[in-house]
Amino acid sequence: MRFEGTAHRYGRDVDTDVIIPARYLNTSDPAELAKHCLEDLDATFIDRVKPGDILVAEENFGCGSSREHAPIAIKAAGIDAVIAKSFARIFYRNAINTGLAIMECPEAVDAIHAGDTVSVDAATGTIRNETTGQEFQAQPFPEFIAEIIEAGGLANRWKAKLAK
Repeated sequence: MRFEGTAHRYGRDVDTDVIIPARYLNTSDPAELAKHCLEDLDATFIDRVKPGDILVAEENFGCGSSREHAPIAIKAAGIDAVIAKSFARIFYRNAINTGLAIMECPEAVDAIHAGDTVSVDAATGTIRNETTGQEFQAQPFPEFIAEIIEAGGLANRWKAKLAK
């Protein structure tokens, strides 16, 4: 799996209430959630994000409640991967379960600026800032996580396996 896009950069402790505000939790429609992704943190995010873009954040990304709506909103907004120094554990698992690629790599986060072009090779764990040429090493996805992400989430992976 390879991803490449423009970096959108945020700070530490971005919680799920900021990723998708609770006032929009009356729907589980990904397209509707995407319209409100990060609006309380960055009102221009949804107007600037393009399919394939990369979200970059500091420590503890996705802290707060355990709602699956947060990674669904991020993915539906067009983000292919999130690179952070660290993730809240429940967000980490929800992201994988919903098919959102996430990678922890503090060195990459420190070197990537908003607007940089970033590529990610999930199979090798390589993160490259295409703007500066710097390359970083994250932990590659284990095979079972790669399968979940490639299938678009855990439910889709099991549907495909059961269909065989």
